[in-house]
Amino acid sequence: MQLTHHIEGGSFREVYRSSIIAEPSSLPSAFNGPRNFCTSIYFLLEQGQFSAFHKIHSDETWHFYTGHSLLIYEINEQGNLLTHRLGKNPAKGESFQCVIKAGNWFASVVEEGGIYALVGCTVSPGFDFNDFELADRTALSNQYPQYSSLIHQLTRT
Repeated sequence: MQLTHHIEGGSFREVYRSSIIAEPSSLPSAFNGPRNFCTSIYFLLEQGQFSAFHKIHSDETWHFYTGHSLLIYEINEQGNLLTHRLGKNPAKGESFQCVIKAGNWFASVVEEGGIYALVGCTVSPGFDFNDFELADRTALSNQYPQYSSLIHQLTRT
């Protein structure tokens, strides 16, 4: 699959970037330049890895492809912690896809005992590293002290 290490953890490969461009005048003020309408990646997390808490300016739809369940932890604007179980078994509360809202902090990890999870992430307006913020452990823990244990586990600095 020719994956590359991702700064948040895990590995990825971009598989789609829309050729249609949204100009800044048609985007919310959080965007500092033009953006492709949509982007999509493959994303692989393996046992012992995690995708560290981060946020982006766009909504991100996660799609399950294969492997073991992926737990995605999302802290929404109201400060509530949501746990999404991305997987292939609806009887266990798993979904084939979920949406992380723009501006929410989120992190992910393969379920305990799992070996890997291969998923896809679709972002619209399209992903740009200018819209990406990796969480600072201390700052995020101070903002959400009730989740400090989870934040400590799923941040790097």
